[in-house]
Amino acid sequence: MAKANHKEIYKLANKLSSKHDLKNNEVAIILAAGHGKRIKSQKSKMLHKIWGLPTVQRVYNASKAGIKKLNTILVVGIKAEDVMETLGKNDNNIFAYQEKQEGTGHAVQVALQKIKEKDFEGIVYVLPGDMGLIDKETMKSFRKSFIDSSADMMVLTGIYKGDPLENSYGRIIRAKSKDENGLPTIDEGNVLQIMENKDIHALKSDNPYRLTYKGITYSYTKKELIDNNEFNSGVYAFKYSKLKELIKNLSSNNVQKEIYITDLIELFNAKGYSVKAVSPEKQYVVMGFNNKSVLKEMENIARKLVYEKIKDIIEIEDPDDFFIHENVLNQIMRMDRKNIPLDITLGKGVIIDDGVKLNYGLELKRNVFVSGNVHFGKNVTVWQNAHLSTFPEQTFRIGSKTEILWGNIIKGNINIGDNSRIESSVNMTGSDEYPVRIGNNVLIKGTSYVFGSRIGDGTHIEHSVLIKKKIGAGKKIRFYLPEPEGIEGISEVK
Repeated sequence: MAKANHKEIYKLANKLSSKHDLKNNEVAIILAAGHGKRIKSQKSKMLHKIWGLPTVQRVYNASKAGIKKLNTILVVGIKAEDVMETLGKNDNNIFAYQEKQEGTGHAVQVALQKIKEKDFEGIVYVLPGDMGLIDKETMKSFRKSFIDSSADMMVLTGIYKGDPLENSYGRIIRAKSKDENGLPTIDEGNVLQIMENKDIHALKSDNPYRLTYKGITYSYTKKELIDNNEFNSGVYAFKYSKLKELIKNLSSNNVQKEIYITDLIELFNAKGYSVKAVSPEKQYVVMGFNNKSVLKEMENIARKLVYEKIKDIIEIEDPDDFFIHENVLNQIMRMDRKNIPLDITLGKGVIIDDGVKLNYGLELKRNVFVSGNVHFGKNVTVWQNAHLSTFPEQTFRIGSKTEILWGNIIKGNINIGDNSRIESSVNMTGSDEYPVRIGNNVLIKGTSYVFGSRIGDGTHIEHSVLIKKKIGAGKKIRFYLPEPEGIEGISEVK
């Protein structure tokens, strides 16, 4: 990357950053600088979506929702501008630019430079930006566990459920209840090391692996380490003062020449600081991805979670083939709390994106796509393969007891009144300058197109093209076509 680009990235980072309020003594560092080489995509790994939201956005949202008044630092690197522009400017958030990808420990070093207050004595959390299933409950629980433990550092761990020989994760090695001589210890459960899978398998089977902590030596067999199913998720909590003290001691003295955050465990233990670990109640929250197949698996989990929330509130034809944006999902939950039956039915393949406002008695048949500020009246039916959408600043309103038939494309600044029927093969577009306004009890059928027109109540339109036309109430319009343009460019083939 050219130096000029670095300058532009720093400029954008400053523009989109906002000041921290360190009276609120908690900061989350979200690592979003990685390559994502194995994902095999031109797009930043952090911008791949899970259930409609970029994974880094999901991590950010979960952190903010789980810990009130949280300050955040987003570390960006590869595709930095794309990541920053996607997240935009938010309160108490600072972007930190990692020019060179020198490891997770280095990313944290870069982030900590953004904490300026000398007297800050709070908590620092570190999270990977690809852990898109983490939720507010997990963050809230992790925070409580860290505070209650009085530890100096805490690791959020996962529990591997499969064959130990297929477990490729780094193992969490804890202090045992007894040392290698069988004598009881007082530090049982403290984390001594995270050992990579390849390093475990490289050990000799006949020699125990030994670790010394506070002058006490613990012994582990190779089989014991392989069978250990607790692994590192990449989520951490630190007392800021201890982290600031030791982060500068991390080195890149390894084959990869990178600075790893996991090396802090050894540094903390060497100083006599306590390192503990806790595993979340829901194991899927610690999933991260490096390839498309795992990303797909995470998407499927997200879909199942959504389905479980609303399966007894609305009717969904196929639990494995639908999409409802989270904001619309929250809207459904709020409607349900009013204790009025929703009677909403979604066919297989229905997509409901952000901005849509649902209503009672709505039926969207198979493969209906709805996106933008589309507001439904009561008892509306939309038939299969219809496409309804708006641009961000537009609104599309559909009156009660109106029916839109299959395959129609209706988009833009549009109002359709009550008890109207838009039959198949109809396209409509309304712009900001020329909106479409359709009255009550209107029938539009045949191969028709409507742009920027006003159509009165009780009108019947069939096989017509209406561009910026006004039609009075109760009229019947059939086979209306405007004068052709550019006819001089047409000639017979000889």
